[in-house]
Amino acid sequence: MTIRVLLVDDQPLLRTGFRLILETESDLAVVGEASNGAQALDQSRALLPDVVLMDIRMPGIDGIEATRRIVRDAAPRAHVPRVLVLTTFDLDEYIVEALRVGASGFLLKDVPPDDLVQAIRVVAAGDAIVAPSVTRRLLDRFATRLPSAGRSTTPARLDRLTERELEVLRLIAKGMSNAEIAGQLVVSETTVKTHVGNVLTKLGLRDRVQAVVLAYESGLITPGAT
Repeated sequence: MTIRVLLVDDQPLLRTGFRLILETESDLAVVGEASNGAQALDQSRALLPDVVLMDIRMPGIDGIEATRRIVRDAAPRAHVPRVLVLTTFDLDEYIVEALRVGASGFLLKDVPPDDLVQAIRVVAAGDAIVAPSVTRRLLDRFATRLPSAGRSTTPARLDRLTERELEVLRLIAKGMSNAEIAGQLVVSETTVKTHVGNVLTKLGLRDRVQAVVLAYESGLITPGAT
């Protein structure tokens, strides 16, 4: 099945570069381009891409707001595009907010071509491309800037989890993979996958990235915790 990709960046050269990379792959198709958030919204509605490569810093509607609207507007429909945010990281301090509003992860703008292609495939399959350990470093860096940092904002949602599911959520937020969690809890990796699925379902989350963000926002994990 061909993965439909929408490129969103205000720099034409970058869009061209990404297009050239993606068009060499038989399972990827660039269905459109946009140079700002407003165009991204229009193109997303019209073209129904599977994955949106989204720049953050753009004139008018920026990538964060565009991501928020794309995810929100698509939610009632069966087809919800997955958004991969493009960032320079060292300069761009909005990545955590992008994850909070529904992005499935982020890529550096100088990502190697093979990694870019693989990231798109992973996200299109319904997973998150941001490794939990990377997400944790981002949250440690930016947590004090989150409006809800240091406050328990979702206690009612966490009450839906069993003690074992809370433990699994803590380990996810600490950057552990399913295999590492299985070793820590002395259970099978299949059992861990079941717990992770239950956590996401009960909390109404799409992927592990949003689970990590929620764990920090709710106070279940604090920045710098080991």
